[in-house]
Amino acid sequence: MEIGRSASSFILHPSSLLLVVTSAYDMRLQGYATEAGTSRYKNRFADRAAPNHFRNAQGLVLSSIGIGTYLGNADGATDESYKSAVVRAAESGVNVIDSAANYRFQRSERSIGDALKTLVQKLGFARDEFVICTKGGYLPFDGAPPRDIRSYVEETFVRPGIAKFDDIVGGSHCMTPAYLQNQLDQSLENLALETVDVYYVHNPESQLRYVSQSEFYHRLKAAFELLEHNREVGKLRMYGVATWNGFRVEEGSSDHHSLNRMVELARGLAGESHGFRFVQLPYNLAMTEAVTLKNETIDSNSVSLLEAASELGITVVASASLLQGRVAHNLPTDVRTALGSLATDAQTAIQFVRSTPGVTTALVGMSKEAHVDENLQLIEIDAINEEQFQKLPT
Repeated sequence: MEIGRSASSFILHPSSLLLVVTSAYDMRLQGYATEAGTSRYKNRFADRAAPNHFRNAQGLVLSSIGIGTYLGNADGATDESYKSAVVRAAESGVNVIDSAANYRFQRSERSIGDALKTLVQKLGFARDEFVICTKGGYLPFDGAPPRDIRSYVEETFVRPGIAKFDDIVGGSHCMTPAYLQNQLDQSLENLALETVDVYYVHNPESQLRYVSQSEFYHRLKAAFELLEHNREVGKLRMYGVATWNGFRVEEGSSDHHSLNRMVELARGLAGESHGFRFVQLPYNLAMTEAVTLKNETIDSNSVSLLEAASELGITVVASASLLQGRVAHNLPTDVRTALGSLATDAQTAIQFVRSTPGVTTALVGMSKEAHVDENLQLIEIDAINEEQFQKLPT
């Protein structure tokens, strides 16, 4: 069994997790995002935000730009920088905050938790104004990599009965119910929250390199069943899948995801009131498959992922809006002009994503206040309309 091929993808989970969760529970922020709370947040920016900066989705009001927390060093200085960036973003008109257990070895979730405490306890915001999203599926470290990865995995996951070695694919990914429960509980502790608003199964297509489509959907159904249970007990409000390739490849490809089939799994478990309401995938000026690739089938018609999501009532969040900065430089003049001749190429790239019909929120990684201040100038600027979007140069 290969363990640790991707050393940046593991996390420590103490075997005393439940005791830690219990002892820390009274320190957590109570509640979750609500229609009233997110509407109140929108109203804070009535004199500043452009009319279509905030969007209605799943009974909530979401900002068209969200803050991501993927990149950065695993050190105290970056922890503090992210905390400050999240606070600044929230003060500037962003109420969608995204993370994952494996981002910076749990540190990003903890920075968000610290930021939320500052926002609620010191700056007059309320928990119900923010849509907090995180992910589970990869095996991450706790703060820093251990010296012996295999021993760590055995001691942390295998011996306590959280996962078996056979459950772990590719040395780094697991989505069994027991493992996802462990990850959800750990994320709630890291974020210091009673409830997370959106919980994603992280890159489930990782499983498809090792198992059949039939087995994959069997495993995904078990994961969804576990997440529906956690909705019932109040640990999460909605769930989804956060993917990299799954929604960007041709239908029939070995690692393709059928959104319709996923929705059918959720409906089979919980009827029309199911919690599978969000998907996340990369979408940017260089990766446009969500719009251009007809790789989903609805009522025998081939449609794009965004069209399928609209038909099925699924909210789409775009990740990699700047593709780690690779689409934030030297953009063609005709593209810049069509998107409003904005001050920077980074703003132009974000404007493309948030203006795409069917995309609710464009996630942008921002680890510094300076990034927040530059990118969030867009809050005062309207996204281009659908007619203008259709006329963009190809």
